[in-house]
Amino acid sequence: MKLSELKFPYLPSELGPRLGLYAQLIRFEKPIGFYLLLWPTLWALAIAADGSPDGWILFVFVCGAFLMRSAGCAINDYADRDIDLHVTRTRERPLTTGKISTREALMVFAVLGLIAFLLVLSLNRFTIQLSFVGILLATSYPFMKRFHYLPQVHMGAAFGWSVPMAFAAQTEALPKQAWLLYVATLVWAVAYDTIYSMVDREDDLKLGVKSTAILFGEYDLILIGLLQVMFLLAMVLIGMDLEFSGIYYLGLGVAALLLGFEQFIIADRVPAHCFSAFLHNHWVGAAVFAGIMGHYYSI
Repeated sequence: MKLSELKFPYLPSELGPRLGLYAQLIRFEKPIGFYLLLWPTLWALAIAADGSPDGWILFVFVCGAFLMRSAGCAINDYADRDIDLHVTRTRERPLTTGKISTREALMVFAVLGLIAFLLVLSLNRFTIQLSFVGILLATSYPFMKRFHYLPQVHMGAAFGWSVPMAFAAQTEALPKQAWLLYVATLVWAVAYDTIYSMVDREDDLKLGVKSTAILFGEYDLILIGLLQVMFLLAMVLIGMDLEFSGIYYLGLGVAALLLGFEQFIIADRVPAHCFSAFLHNHWVGAAVFAGIMGHYYSI
């Protein structure tokens, strides 16, 4: 059953189908974006709290990751409403097909963003101040593909902003490890989102939409591989600086094998294979998290 066909028997008859369409708008049935936003958040909370983050802070950030990813989908579809109709992968999205209005999409974005901000208000002042940067990044990045070839960098900056916020919430400080982890998250995001943009590269070229997949051209596999290596090196530097045990590096080793397998998957540049490799990054994030928690619970 499609989300737009979900039944809500205790709601007014006209509201139930709308909620199904709103769920489709925020990709409720496709949680990969939530996972990719959540994993770096969990890395940061774990490191900032030596493996034992405050329960309320953890709750706020997990909910915030879901809410902001969902809000990001809504504003993304608003920004791309005239583009998605011409892209094979996105032409059935509810906004571009006219099943919901632009006003409704903006309403969903505003409500979800407001709920996320209300949760942040329960944290310290430093975290609240940082949240305004996060809101600006999340709101602006969907529009960047019209202006430059690095929208994936802008997206990485937005997805990674939960890292300094997590450190601020847990410690009220931003040590160098926080910024190094932010850079690592940004680089990893650029790598996997470039793979994602390879899925739509042919459509984007016809429409004049910009991306790193188009910018990298025939060097895409090499540059994605370089970004993945940079990500792993940054994580190694974090481990060395914090004197992490071998279990952490075992987790990084598994992540490295998974990233290497992605290179194998996308070698033929077939869109379906690229999409599969993009989804695969969920396990990369999980492997790194397992290494971090394995370190703290083995000492």
